[in-house]
Amino acid sequence: MLKKVKRWLGIEGVKLVLEVPYEVPGQIGELRGHVILSSQDEQIVESIHFGFIEKYSRGRRKRKLIDEYKLAEERIQGPWTIHPEEELHIPFTIPFDLIQSDMDRLGSKNIIFGTVVGLAKRIKGVKSEYRLEAEAIVQGTKLNPFDKKILKMTR
Repeated sequence: MLKKVKRWLGIEGVKLVLEVPYEVPGQIGELRGHVILSSQDEQIVESIHFGFIEKYSRGRRKRKLIDEYKLAEERIQGPWTIHPEEELHIPFTIPFDLIQSDMDRLGSKNIIFGTVVGLAKRIKGVKSEYRLEAEAIVQGTKLNPFDKKILKMTR
């Protein structure tokens, strides 16, 4: 009985780890990496869902505004059988498109505009953070394993 409850809750079940480079070149437009799945019991993973998200913040203190933009969403269909004490490496590639603001477009025209735009962004407290989230859909569980990684976008 206790084993069924543990399996339903995902305790001692499948563990998911994202393996991606910390720095992602924005010009390439795709993110490559591996998902590492492991388990203490034999489990079946039906699919893996990915979300690549930009957290865009601007302003300071009380006037700070934060928006999140989904740059990409991907799903890899299984099924994969995870055997006890073995790791399964699943490669993935996620294509994405960066969202550029009007100021970013202006700054990319030449180096002088780029310097002015960079200074204006620093004064306004504009910052973007990127993260990759992954969730594995495991057969027979309600609480699915997930992982997220913070990434640095290079231009």
